[in-house]
Amino acid sequence: MPGPGAARALDDWALANPKVDGRDLLADMLTGDPDLLATHPGQTVIGDKGYVSRHLDAFMASYGLTLLRPSYRNRQPRPGEHLLKPVRQLIESVNDTLKGQLDLERHGARTPAGVLARVGQRILALTAAI
Repeated sequence: MPGPGAARALDDWALANPKVDGRDLLADMLTGDPDLLATHPGQTVIGDKGYVSRHLDAFMASYGLTLLRPSYRNRQPRPGEHLLKPVRQLIESVNDTLKGQLDLERHGARTPAGVLARVGQRILALTAAI
């Protein structure tokens, strides 16, 4: 059990319709659980270029969160951007494992609740293996 002041990660995840804007989903996830932001102050959230938004940057700053994401090539690099490459490689490796070894794309569920349960099982299995 981590002691007071120890670093802890946000432990929320979601499956969403591909038509849903990921920036809105992120904001909903962060504000949907009243204890999440209170018990995890000052967190850094990692995203890709799809999270470029002045509105999202202002939202994150208002809650004391940092959004670490790459900048576009024609823009000045963002603070901490150089830290993304090794993390991105790790994320892509986990995604590849989920899709390949854990057969995530062929889960066999017939309902949204079934998809959520089966994806959750696979993520827990991968976490246990790591």
